[in-house]
Amino acid sequence: MASKHVAVLMGGWVNERPVSLASGKGCADALEEAGYRVTRVDVDRNISAVLKDLKPDVVFNALHGPFGEDGCVQGILEVLNIPYTHSGVLASSLAMNKVKAKAVMNAAGIPVTEHLVVNRREITREHPMKPPYVLKPINEGSSFGVLIVKEDQEFPPQELAREDWPYPDVLMCEKFISGRELTCAVMDDTALGVIDIVPLGHGFYDYDAKYAQGGSKHILPAKISPIVYQTIETLAVKAHQALGCRGVSRADFRFDEKEDGSGELICLEVNTQPGMTPTSLVPEMAAHKGMSFKDLVSWMVEDASCCR
Repeated sequence: MASKHVAVLMGGWVNERPVSLASGKGCADALEEAGYRVTRVDVDRNISAVLKDLKPDVVFNALHGPFGEDGCVQGILEVLNIPYTHSGVLASSLAMNKVKAKAVMNAAGIPVTEHLVVNRREITREHPMKPPYVLKPINEGSSFGVLIVKEDQEFPPQELAREDWPYPDVLMCEKFISGRELTCAVMDDTALGVIDIVPLGHGFYDYDAKYAQGGSKHILPAKISPIVYQTIETLAVKAHQALGCRGVSRADFRFDEKEDGSGELICLEVNTQPGMTPTSLVPEMAAHKGMSFKDLVSWMVEDASCCR
């Protein structure tokens, strides 16, 4: 069992490369400590040939963002018939596409934000919806390319007109929900708890707030009413199942808390490849449930399969 050869995929060529390298190193170290034979693979476009030569028993997918999280590498692993961690091709692709994921979650009765698809070149002169709203790439992770448009802004962000805009032209525009940033991990269809994320010195939970030491404060368990806490856990499991996720996922929520109880609770998105760095949320929630980081990654390896 513990003598399995595990290839840990990390790095890649996308924006999330530094985070993936940190996740991969942490997971590889813990798996070696657990007794697995580990090969660390910094992923390039020749990954199929590399894995054919390596012939690992299992792939631990520690990639983040496009290619690693959107069904592409999962498809390669299916063709090679190598069991892998996290979600399969369809769930990965669905969850990564924020618009499609919202449609699936909405159909399952999970509350999502009012949203629409826009072309960044067509909205520089006129707001696509009444501010405040959020603009974000449809298929990016780690808050890359996210722009928050405040209530008093007369025009959409003029950086949308940049010739060197680094993201796709098609974006999702969604209503901005003020309030608390809450997140809930799901492992094997079981919720692991709810964290209240308080960004420190950041306007929202952006890349630095997520990954820099001291970028945010995590309150676990979140100090919210037991009813709301339980509702978030239920919705996180429901979203995990509706999208067809496997292994570990993490659902992010906004909660506009109001004294009269009328506050909105919205599911923003589901992450099928949540971060596994020292500041990451899933390891923290697992520890809260009494599961060490080593036990968590070992469980993920033993849970790995094809046709996920």
